[in-house]
Amino acid sequence: MKLLTVIISLFSLCTAKSWPNFILIMVDDIGIGDIGCYGNNTLRTPNIDKLATGGAKLTQHIAASPLCTPSRAAFMTGRYSVRSGMATEAMVGTFVFSASSGGLPQNEITFAEILKTQGYSTAIIGKWHLGLNKERNSDFHHHPLNHGFDYFYGTPMTHLRDCIPENGSVFFTGLVKVTEYLFPIVCLTLVTLIFLNYTGHVKAPWRIFFYFLLCIVILLVLCIFYFWNFRYLNCFLMKNYHIIQQPLIYENLTQRLTKEAAHFISRNKHKPFLLLMSYVQVHTALYASQDFRGKSKHGIYGDAVEEVDWSIGKIIEVLKKNQVEKNTLVYFTSDNGGHVEEISSSGEVHGGFNGIYKGGKATCWEGGIRVPGLIQWPGVIEAGTVINEPTSNMDIFPMIVKLSGSTVPQDRIIDGKDLLPLVLGKNVTSDHEFLFHYCNAYLNAVRWNQRNSTSIWKAFFFTPNFNPEGSEGCFNSHVCHCYGVSVTQHNPPLLFDLSRDPSEKHPITPETEPNFYNILETIQKATEAHQKTIEVVDNQLSWSNVIWKPWLQACCSSWFEFCYCDNDEELGMS
Repeated sequence: MKLLTVIISLFSLCTAKSWPNFILIMVDDIGIGDIGCYGNNTLRTPNIDKLATGGAKLTQHIAASPLCTPSRAAFMTGRYSVRSGMATEAMVGTFVFSASSGGLPQNEITFAEILKTQGYSTAIIGKWHLGLNKERNSDFHHHPLNHGFDYFYGTPMTHLRDCIPENGSVFFTGLVKVTEYLFPIVCLTLVTLIFLNYTGHVKAPWRIFFYFLLCIVILLVLCIFYFWNFRYLNCFLMKNYHIIQQPLIYENLTQRLTKEAAHFISRNKHKPFLLLMSYVQVHTALYASQDFRGKSKHGIYGDAVEEVDWSIGKIIEVLKKNQVEKNTLVYFTSDNGGHVEEISSSGEVHGGFNGIYKGGKATCWEGGIRVPGLIQWPGVIEAGTVINEPTSNMDIFPMIVKLSGSTVPQDRIIDGKDLLPLVLGKNVTSDHEFLFHYCNAYLNAVRWNQRNSTSIWKAFFFTPNFNPEGSEGCFNSHVCHCYGVSVTQHNPPLLFDLSRDPSEKHPITPETEPNFYNILETIQKATEAHQKTIEVVDNQLSWSNVIWKPWLQACCSSWFEFCYCDNDEELGMS
C-alpha cells in the first residue's frame, strides 16, 4: 500500500501542469513546544496543526544555527553559515544595527536566485536580517532584491525591545550603568586637568591624556544619543528599495504582512511563484493587534503566536481561493528554538516553550536547534506522514531547487539533502549521517545518526554555563555565549543518546555504554573530515562589519527631519 502511494505521488508530480509553487513560512523564535501538533494543548494553533495533519511532520528537524542571522543564511543557501562567513568568533552573533557593512556575500547562491532563473516570481515578506548596505547608504549590496527576490516588503533588520516604546532596551540599560560609574570619574579628571592646564602645571604627556579623556566623554555622549534614538535608526519598514515607514509602527503589522502575501499570491496565480513568509513575530518586543490581545492563556507571547496562526490560515485560504493550493508546497518552521531567557521588566515570560528539550535560543542543546518542520503538498505528500529521522532546515534548498526543474550548484558544497524522497516514503533513512551544530563560528556538537541502529548520538565539545546549574537560563546574560568563561569545555566530549534521552539529562559514560570510545572515535573522524572542507572566508560578522557606520545609515528623510516618514498606506500596499 505504501509503495502504491509513492508511485501515485511521483506520477502526480511528473504529470503536473507546471512547476509547483512554494510558500516557505519561518516564524522568528517560536519554540517547538508552542505548537499544538508538537504537544502544546494550551495555545491555539489550528491552522499550523492542519499543515501536519494534511502533510508531513518532521520530529527531528534541526536549525543549522541557534541564532537568527546564521540560521537564515544557512537556510537560504543550503550551507553551514561558516562557509559564507555569516558566523562570528566574537560575542555579537547577529546584525543589530541597520548601518552595519556585513551581510550575505554576493557570491553565495540563494534558492530565490535559482528559482528566478526558472521563471519564478519571488518575494520575501517580513524579516530579512542578512545585511543591507556595504559601502554607502544606498548601494543595497546585501538587500533581498540583490539575492534573487523580485519583491520585498518588510524589515531588513531584526526586531528588538528598543523598537517599541515602553518595552525596555537591550542596550540602553547596560550603557547607562557603565556611564553612571565611568562618566563622573572621567569628568572629575577632566576638570582637574583643565584647572592644572590653566595654572600652567600640565606637561605635554598629561595634555595627551586630557585629549584622550575628552574623546571618551564625546564617545559616551554619542553612544547615549544613538541608543536613545535606536528606534528611528534601526526599526523601519521597506518596500523593495524604499523605506516607507520610519520608525516602524507595529500596530496591525501582522495583518499588513498577511495582506501583502495575499496580494502577491493573487498577482502570480498564473505563473510559478516562491513566497518566503518571514514573520517578525514572535521575537521580542512582542505585539498583537486588538483582535488578539489578551485572548490567549499565555499573555502577550501567546497572543502573538495565535495571531501568526491566524495569518497562516488566511494565506491558505488565498491559495484555495485562487485554486493553486494543490500545486503549492507549504513549509513551516522556526529559525531557532524559543528564547527562554526573555523575561519582561514586569516578570512576564516573553520567550517560547521548547517542550521536553533542554535550553533554548543561542545554545546547541536540543531546545535551541530542534524546531518545528511541517510540509504540506496536497495530492503529493500523504496526509499524516510523520518523519522521525534527523533533517535540517538546509534541506529545503536542494528540495525546492530540484522541484523547480533546476539543478543544485556543483561548484560548492551544499550541506542540505533533498527532503522529498524521505517525505514521500521513497527513503526510510535520512541522508544525514552526521549533522554539525555550530554556536556562532564554533563547532559545538555533532549528531551521528548511526546506520543499522536505533541510536542517535550527540557529542558536545563544550556546553553553555547555566545559573543555577541545570536551569534554563544562561549565566548573567540575555543570551548564551559560545566561548571563554561562558562555556565549559569537555574532554572527552559529553555524549548523549537522543533516541533514549531527548532531554539530554543523562550523559553516556564508559560504564553505561561499552562502545563509548568507539562512538567518540567515529564522531571525531567525521568532525575532522568536515573541518577540512571549511575554507577561510571574510567574516561578515566581525566587529568591523557589525559596528554602526554613520555613512551607511539608511534614512527616508534628511537628518534634519531625523529619519521620519510614514508612507505605508501610499507605497506599502500593492
